[in-house]
Amino acid sequence: MFTKLYDKCMQWSRHRYASWYLGGLSFAESSFFPIPPDVMLAPMSMARPDRAWRYAALTTIASVLGGLLGYLIGYYGFDLIQPWLQQSHYWDKYLAARDWFEEWGFWAILVAGFSPIPYKVFTIAAGTLSMNLPLFVLGSIAGRGGRFFLVSGLMRWGGREMEDKLRTYVERIGWLVVVAAVIAFLYFRH
Repeated sequence: MFTKLYDKCMQWSRHRYASWYLGGLSFAESSFFPIPPDVMLAPMSMARPDRAWRYAALTTIASVLGGLLGYLIGYYGFDLIQPWLQQSHYWDKYLAARDWFEEWGFWAILVAGFSPIPYKVFTIAAGTLSMNLPLFVLGSIAGRGGRFFLVSGLMRWGGREMEDKLRTYVERIGWLVVVAAVIAFLYFRH
């Protein structure tokens, strides 16, 4: 099952419009979409190591631009999305992000941009708190760029050899992730 999915991902990563899809996903994820761009960036950088830095730059630029949309959503339209946020699983994350901003400002967006924490929550929170826009952009570039260049660099370094090795172990890795997710779900549910 996971081998077929892996093969399909690698096929998509070589698609002639893959860069457009990567840019669109990176933009959307920073303001409203739940899937991180790493799921496309990693296989694309692994499949085409000669383009890894270009992909990282594209992902960073599109993500920061999407982050600006998230900022604008928070700044101008928070009243419209607040009911949805309160009913979603993002509300507690939003409140935590808002608290981070009140205490840490620039450092909060830098850490959020680099970490697996949903970045969109931080971009919206930055807008609701009217965070200094140049600092927001600078923190986003540093955090998102650091993350995406690290991912691309690791995939570039591994290249075809890593692609072949991952394919060999992707079934085991996939099932381990599923088991870990179920265990985490059951643990946090109780």
